[in-house]
Amino acid sequence: MTAFHRSALARAGVVALLAAGGLATVAAPAQAADQADLALVPLSYELAKGVTAAKAKPFKFRVDNSRSTVAAKGVSYTADTSQLKRNKVGVVVPDGCQVQGRTFTCQLGDLPAGTSEDFGIPLFSTGGRGDAGTLVVTITSTTTDPERGDNKVEHAITVAKPGYDLTSWVQDVQANVVVNGVQGDDPDLRPVRRGETVPLDWAVYNDGSRKATGIFFGLTLPAGVTFAQKPEGCLEQEFQGKQQLFCEDAGAVVKPGEYYTADVRVTVGDDVTEPVLHEGDLFAYGLDGAEGQPEEEPEMASSAQRKAFTEVDVVDNHTTFEAFVDLTAQPTPTPTATPTGTPTPGATTSPATGGGGAGGGGLPVTGVQAGLIGGIGGLILLAGGALLVLSRRRKVVLVAPSDEKSTD
Repeated sequence: MTAFHRSALARAGVVALLAAGGLATVAAPAQAADQADLALVPLSYELAKGVTAAKAKPFKFRVDNSRSTVAAKGVSYTADTSQLKRNKVGVVVPDGCQVQGRTFTCQLGDLPAGTSEDFGIPLFSTGGRGDAGTLVVTITSTTTDPERGDNKVEHAITVAKPGYDLTSWVQDVQANVVVNGVQGDDPDLRPVRRGETVPLDWAVYNDGSRKATGIFFGLTLPAGVTFAQKPEGCLEQEFQGKQQLFCEDAGAVVKPGEYYTADVRVTVGDDVTEPVLHEGDLFAYGLDGAEGQPEEEPEMASSAQRKAFTEVDVVDNHTTFEAFVDLTAQPTPTPTATPTGTPTPGATTSPATGGGGAGGGGLPVTGVQAGLIGGIGGLILLAGGALLVLSRRRKVVLVAPSDEKSTD
């Protein structure tokens, strides 16, 4: 998925409007051959009390074009903030969007058939907990759309207690990706040649108001893609023909506005025959409620703290991505293998600003595959226990920006 979410965060000169549900399954009704059939699905539901405008949480939405046979051209979304409660939440308008009163419209670009796109609308806390009103979001396209009533969402927003709030993002597997926390400002993207190895840009952001102590994440590659470089000490396996990693870093501490990542490189197989490889997957959870003793305890939470640190919104901990393949080029000769299992500095921080994304219109991702998610749910139970007894842990480096201030 391309990251219109991070570029939507606060930066100098943007307009702030003080105003201010699981994943939906999209059916596939018959439609005209020249129509795109879009659907809008909300992925985020709650905002932690105490989230500031400078570290606003991008509330995730998905524009789904998976039931279409044609691309949706000129896709845009319009957000109406007039029904949000000003004493509860505020909204940061992404750069490049057109503002009219308490409504703004942002361009997402083209959306190929059979795919979907995630974007984020940044919200922040202005008061106490409770019902924060309704955010009304509508998607449109210059391509004919039958508009079956699923192009508009009236999404109830809730401000929850203070806590950490992990949100996962992954850039699609493409060549010339800029590894920068999935900011979506990659200028020269192209499909990957068969046999080519490229970096994977992925990040787990803490969009809450408290630090997260310890990270557990699972990464699944699309079928036909394999790991060339990966974090040390992860549990590896194959699931439904796809390569998977389950990793634990009990010593990681991710403060609000920071993100966690690690060096990962992937290789597209020589025998791939499809231009788009579907359903890569990333999910992440904090370890504050996990059983067992971590090897590193720089931020060991007390019993009272564990209750306070309970995650605010777990639905957007999960995201999907795809691999785009250039089938016209001859397979790339296999280079000298990069040793796997090499420790790499992992957790990185990011100020709550972004690249040039909101009107970029990059390559999109598909919708969520229910079977894959269901399988992963069961695998978490198996992998979690195994990871807790792994003797080797990846060390991480947390680099705070110069203006970083703790909200704890």
